Amino acid sequence: MSAEITGAQPHTSNDKNLRNSSNDPSKERPSNSQELRPDAPPQPVEGAEARKPGRPRGFAAMDRKLVSEIARKGGKAAHSAGTAHEFTSEEARAAGRKGGRATHAKRRKPVES
Repeated sequence: MSAEITGAQPHTSNDKNLRNSSNDPSKERPSNSQELRPDAPPQPVEGAEARKPGRPRGFAAMDRKLVSEIARKGGKAAHSAGTAHEFTSEEARAAGRKGGRATHAKRRKPVES
């Protein structure tokens, strides 16, 4: 009869390893002189150009009037295509309420002592 028919589970190599791992004398814990330490943080590669973090990119680097002109054209295109959305006063009120509840959620929670 096979193991599947009788319902018995076959022994796997993992079961054997788990049983023998605590009794295995070849796997000793490191002594105090061989204490485990975390790896050192990565060091920058020499010769690699470091990008200046404060330099503006994309629309931030462009003239404000040009950015405004591009945005205006995009808005007009969305309206003419019928894909633009205009909030009604009720939708705007509901969105503002959700935002206010999210930002002040910590204040509403009861303080546990």
